[in-house]
Amino acid sequence: MDWLLGGLWESIKQGLIEAIMANFANMYDTINAETGNIAVNVGQTPSSWNPGVYSMVRTLSETAVIPIAGMILTFVLCYELIQLII
Repeated sequence: MDWLLGGLWESIKQGLIEAIMANFANMYDTINAETGNIAVNVGQTPSSWNPGVYSMVRTLSETAVIPIAGMILTFVLCYELIQLII
């Protein structure tokens, strides 16, 4: 009777080992495929990745951020000039 239980146990163990190995192989294949997709996405330029968002950010930068930064730099430079004169 022990040989029957031992054989059954070995059969179940081998089945589980094969299932786990197949699962890991599929997982590694999936990870490699996703890594390739990430490399493709990272290699894109911002305008080709999402043109709508890129144009919105560019317009916002040109119309709001650059003028505000220019005013701040002008204020700082004028303040430094006044400090040098005094």
